[in-house]
Order: sequence, then C-alpha cells, then structure tokens
Amino acid sequence: MILTRMFHRLVLIAAALALPLAAAETSKPNIIFILADDLGRGDLGCYGQKKIRTPNLDRMAAEGARFTQAYSGTSVCAPSRGSLMTGRHIGHAIIRANREYQPEGQEPLPAGTFTVAALCRSAGYKTAAFGKWGLGFVDSTGAPDKMGFDLFFGYNCQRQAHNYYPDHLWRNRERVELDGKTYSHDLIAKEALQWVRANAGSPFFLYLAFTIPHARYQVPDLGPYANESWPEPMKAYAAMITRLDADIGRLLALLKELGLDGKTLVMFASDNGQDNKNCLELFQSNGPLRGSKRTMYEGGIRVPGIARWPGRIKPGTVNATPWAFYDFLPTVAELISQPLPDDAKTDGTSIAPALLNGETMKRDFLYWELHEPRFMQAVRLGDWKAARHGLGAPIELYDLAKDVAEARDIAADHPDIVQRADTILKREHVESSLWPDKPAAKPSKGKGKRKNAGTAKK
Repeated sequence: MILTRMFHRLVLIAAALALPLAAAETSKPNIIFILADDLGRGDLGCYGQKKIRTPNLDRMAAEGARFTQAYSGTSVCAPSRGSLMTGRHIGHAIIRANREYQPEGQEPLPAGTFTVAALCRSAGYKTAAFGKWGLGFVDSTGAPDKMGFDLFFGYNCQRQAHNYYPDHLWRNRERVELDGKTYSHDLIAKEALQWVRANAGSPFFLYLAFTIPHARYQVPDLGPYANESWPEPMKAYAAMITRLDADIGRLLALLKELGLDGKTLVMFASDNGQDNKNCLELFQSNGPLRGSKRTMYEGGIRVPGIARWPGRIKPGTVNATPWAFYDFLPTVAELISQPLPDDAKTDGTSIAPALLNGETMKRDFLYWELHEPRFMQAVRLGDWKAARHGLGAPIELYDLAKDVAEARDIAADHPDIVQRADTILKREHVESSLWPDKPAAKPSKGKGKRKNAGTAKK
C-alpha cells in the first residue's frame, strides 16, 4: 500500500512538472514573414497611397502595428534577403550584391550559415519558404533546404523570377515542370496556404517571399484598373499589388479559420524601394523619400513595416522605432525563447519590446552598404543620416527629423557628426574577398558558372 501511494505521488509530481513544459510548447508563436519584391513604401494605402487599393494590408496595419522607420537590409534583392535570413548587416554579410550563376542561380550562402529558419527548426518548428530565394542555386551550399527550411517552393533563381509565366519552379531539389501559362504568383500562394493548413498542429515559421511587384509587370487581368487612363504597365503594376493584397487577406482569413489568429505573428515588408520612373511619378511609390533602389538614400532602404498579432500587438499602433532586416533574427529568438549559438554573429537587436509593448526603441546606429554598381555606405545615428555613394566619395549628412527627403546636405555644418559617422563606416565594413571595395570580383568555386560581369541587375 505504501509503495502504491508513493508511486501515485511520483506520477502526480511528474505530471505537474510536465505541465509548464507543455504550456511552453503550445505557447510558441507561429512566425510568418511576408516579403514583397520592389514594393515602394508609398504603394500601400496605410502609407499614403491614393490610387492603388490595398485593403487587407491596410487592415493588417489597423489591427496591429505600422512602423514608420522600418528598413531593408540594403537596396537590392539578394543581399537584402541575406541580411533578413542571417541577422547580419551588409558590412559583415556574406552576400553583398547580386551575382549571377548560369544556367540559373546566385552566389550561395556557405555551408553552415546560421539562419532564422535554422533557429526555428532547432526550437521544434516546421519551416518553409515560398516564392523567391536568390541565395544559392539548387543543390549548392546555399540552397534553401540546406539553410534550415523543410520545404521550399518557387523560384530558386531571382533572374528567372522576372517571368511570371515560367516553364518550371522548384520544390526543394525537384524541378516542377509548368506549361508556361500558369501565373506563378497564384500557384505559389496556393501552395503556401496548403502548407499552413497541413502544419496547423505544430509551431511553424513561414517565409513568404512573393515576387510581386518586381518587373516585368505581368498579371492575368487588370482588375479594378482596367479602365484607368494610365499606361498599360502601370495598370498591371497596380493590379499586381492588389492581387498580392488579396492573397494576404486569404492568409489572414485562413489563420482565423484554423484558430491560429492569436498564436501567429505576421510581419510584412519589402526588400527595397522602387526604381521605376513611372511608378515614382504616377503612384509616388517611395512617398516623399529621395532616391530609389541601388542607392543609400531613404527611397532605397526605408520600406513598409507592418506587424500583426491579435492579443499581443495593440491594434492601431504607429511606432517610430528604427529597425532593419538584420533585427528580425534576434527578435524571433526572443519571441520563441530560443538562445542564439555563440557563433551566430548577428548584428541585430530584438525589437520585441516595440512589437509587444509599443515601445519606441532607441538605436545606437543602423548600418548599410552595397557593392552594386559601386561600393556605397550609409549609417543612421539617431536622426542623423550619413551616406556616401562611391569609394572615397565625400560623406553627405542629413537630419531626418527635419529633412526626411534628404534635400539638404549639412555635412559642412556638423564636422563632429561627420567624424562620428566616418568612424562607424570604417569600423562596420569588414572587407570580403568575394566583394572587394572596387568593382572587380574574384572568381569563386561553385557548381554553376558565374557570368563574366560579376553582377547583374535584380
């Protein structure tokens, strides 16, 4: 009898100890990061757009937080996405520009690179990426299935992603043949929603890297813009963005249907600013910001930033916290209570206090650089923004609190701030043999063959 009582007591103690673990397991939030491609900050209604309809993204901002000072990793595709995945700014990053391999693919991330997907997988998450990759050709060291993703479906090569009616996509290393008549965005969105439904019973990380609205401007129909007096490409551009918005609406509806609404953080951003002259003029795609893609001005790197998590993020929040893509990985680490390995080498800071408590966080500095078409750098110090476009070019200085359009270079009036900026620009840039400060590029070993030009526009 005594032994029986002792046994029952041990069982109860074990059950009590297991409860917190089970609660912790079920409390892990799902993480979804939606990335648009070349979407200007001003293309969304919640950022001032008047002509293009984005009701679901506007609702997402109203039901969550809209960040007024969100930044990409840099101002072109591959390195910006690499920064998002690895938590490194471009001065320390492996990928610092677009670089092509033939027949398809880009410069790969090296084997063993720590990514946000690897972080989530180590915490027991299901992981998937849909859309556009651009960080390593199929079966290379940087292929998504080697970077922590259980499943990838979409364009491995960002150059191939220019065509919305491709003859193939990739499911991990399997080439999926298509008829050249299927609109890839619709197929990618369908597959992503199916994956969410199939994995609703476990915590998951979904990286939804849509190709819209990167040129070419192709869309099955012009929707509500068919009768506008705009040029046909601009009708298509607007219709693409509204189509993207509709699929985000379907995703949010699915989360609600599955009972995952309050368990899921959904974030939205763009990989860089817009550079199409017609978009900038007709739609004011970059808003009042100077510059565009491939510059270090705000129009190239300041992007929309929206976050929604019902019950955790206060609805209607407008937050001025400056943050950049390399903050995403440490933010996820904090939210899922997963420690970073010692060799993660991340440059970011968790913005969880801004997300969950609405705090306006202060940053010592934010740093960017780019090696396409030439070496460029920028640093933000509080409201001061310093930039130089070209190796050895003079440092320009702007006060973003008074001059968000960067219209007046006041470097001559503030030599002390220029000196501080110069110190950080020199310190944060670690030279890479793959990406020397001058345009020449060293050949690298790889399965594919690199184009002679070394870089190509994306």
